[in-house]
Amino acid sequence: MKIGEFAQTSQVSADTIRYYEKIDLLKPSQRSASGYRLYSSQDLETLRFIRSAQSLGMSLETIKQLLAIQLNKQAAHCEDVKRFVGKQLKDLDARIDELVTMRTAMGKLHEACCGGDEVASCCSILQALESGDV
Repeated sequence: MKIGEFAQTSQVSADTIRYYEKIDLLKPSQRSASGYRLYSSQDLETLRFIRSAQSLGMSLETIKQLLAIQLNKQAAHCEDVKRFVGKQLKDLDARIDELVTMRTAMGKLHEACCGGDEVASCCSILQALESGDV
């Protein structure tokens, strides 16, 4: 498949595919005599792997490391893969904690505001943000 057909089949833009190639996440199986990228069904599986990992919030660097294992499964162990996923879980838990903290602070700001038709110079939300008291 040329890149246009590959993009359409995978539902990933040609620009994204080129970017993945640029950062060594994906390589076309071959090039035609005139230099066109030619992708195979194996390349499609690799692209699906990348997109699945991204949908879980994995960084492109982590995906690159997992792909190295994926492409050479016999030389790695499940513990290697589990370590990557464990790190992702730890990072996700930290992000969730941050979001909960932000949600709590924003909720307090929202509750403290009268929401009336007074001029905004009296707004407790703006005052709290201005003073850094959030």
